Amino acid sequence: MARRVFGGMGRLPVIVPIALMVILYSNGTGGAAPTDLHWSQDPGTHCKFVAPASLTSGPTFWIGSCIDGKASGEGMLRRRDGGQAGPAFFGRLKKGIPEIGVIDLAEGYRAGSFRDGDIGGQAEPEPQNRIDAFRIAAEAARSVSAHYAAENNAGSAHIYEELAKTLEQQTD
Repeated sequence: MARRVFGGMGRLPVIVPIALMVILYSNGTGGAAPTDLHWSQDPGTHCKFVAPASLTSGPTFWIGSCIDGKASGEGMLRRRDGGQAGPAFFGRLKKGIPEIGVIDLAEGYRAGSFRDGDIGGQAEPEPQNRIDAFRIAAEAARSVSAHYAAENNAGSAHIYEELAKTLEQQTD
């Protein structure tokens, strides 16, 4: 009898960590839980998102799809102060949370995956991650260009198409 009871104890080191992870993630406390993130929303569309810290705080606008009230897919988050354009994130968001992309800052680009509240904030990203970030950012810039073209704004469409080419060249 004791062997049957204590014989299963050898599996505890495997079962306990798995059970703990299931409990944490099902309660929303594992990983980057939505409560750990600072949510913003586009002032015009009210689409919600988490802006990377490098964009700084203030009015931020999303150009891209908004599914269930959250920014999704490829697009651009652009920081603005009145009529002045600020830094921009080009990349992919899922359920409002950035996944990967590039932030275009005055001092250059930050590329990589979203981690610890920012893009590319960690040590130098893996080469493939950096390449993927620039490719996705180029796709996002093209989708922004298409958005402006659909609004008959040829000037802005051209700017973002050229930016897409510049972002692609960063992978060479």
